[in-house]
Amino acid sequence: MIRLIHIVGILACLFSNFSCQYKATTFHASGTIDSASCYTNPLLSIGGPAFGALFHNGMYYYIRGVDDKICLWALKDITEITHEPTKTIWPVNDSQSYSHIWDPQIHYINGKWYVYFSMDDGDSDNRQLHVLENASPDPLEGEFVLKGKISTDPHNNLAIYGHPFVHKGKLYLLWSGWKNKRIFEEMQCLYIAEMSDPWTLASERVLISEPKYEWECQWVGTDGNKAAYPVYVNEMPFLFHSRDKDKLLVYYSASANWTPYHCIGLLVTSADSDPLSPASWTKLSEPVFRQSPENNAYAPGNICFVPSPDYKEWYMLYLVRNSLHDMLMVDSRSLRMQPIGWDEEGLPLLGKPAKEGEVFRKPSGL
Repeated sequence: MIRLIHIVGILACLFSNFSCQYKATTFHASGTIDSASCYTNPLLSIGGPAFGALFHNGMYYYIRGVDDKICLWALKDITEITHEPTKTIWPVNDSQSYSHIWDPQIHYINGKWYVYFSMDDGDSDNRQLHVLENASPDPLEGEFVLKGKISTDPHNNLAIYGHPFVHKGKLYLLWSGWKNKRIFEEMQCLYIAEMSDPWTLASERVLISEPKYEWECQWVGTDGNKAAYPVYVNEMPFLFHSRDKDKLLVYYSASANWTPYHCIGLLVTSADSDPLSPASWTKLSEPVFRQSPENNAYAPGNICFVPSPDYKEWYMLYLVRNSLHDMLMVDSRSLRMQPIGWDEEGLPLLGKPAKEGEVFRKPSGL
């Protein structure tokens, strides 16, 4: 019976597109364990407040804020993140004083590295997007220089989670921000604008999504935790594409992340449409990725996608909680990764959040 289980483990790990269902990973004919071909979730038990990930020229770059500093990992194998060193890329001078540095994303645009992040002057209501630039071919070398703040609107409304992308030769920026300063309620919406360079908008901001469905407007946790006023959330936009690249997809996080109802929504438009036209975007009426109580996985958010090294597969990274306790603590979120499939229309099939300890086959090409 034990030998039969070993054979099942081998077949599941070699032929499944999704996971090694046998927790002991892959077995050779000799019966020895080879963990090199599989990985176990979570990748990081402490995923932090927000992160970004990018695959470029054979390397995975993972970035996040740690203690008001921005830290960067460079990895050949994204599943080995716990075994690789990190580097603080900004600020590197301890005499510099900045507040609430968070939600960094790293991008390679026109031969240079850029990091988009938010910070404020000590008042979180004044949090704004900022940009760092590094001309070195290797982002771990050279120096990241602050290019400045991105002015997203004349009234300096909150702007966070900046995500640039290039489409048909034009550079655009997605972000989450307020329509107006919060007074009796807080509403985070998704905006888009064209850019003249990686740190300057070339158009006025365009609203493409605001919380309207019940699943986008949850702000009271199961234990009663809540803000002083209602908080309705669309944040953390990430631009992806359909399998045939005929559609642009914007994934975003919805509802407050201290509730288990924090989840992933989706906006869709044709690749031939004008991204600056609000009417071109269609919001799906249900979340595409949500909590899985049966897997003890709650409040999934901060989703992003990376390919396997040979580009034969796509994987999603995200943050999730494995308990309904300590929901207000950002360090209670873990980083997980799992493969995606595609439906008949070429849209990603995300499944549901993986449970802690679940084993998957490593990306193709590693």
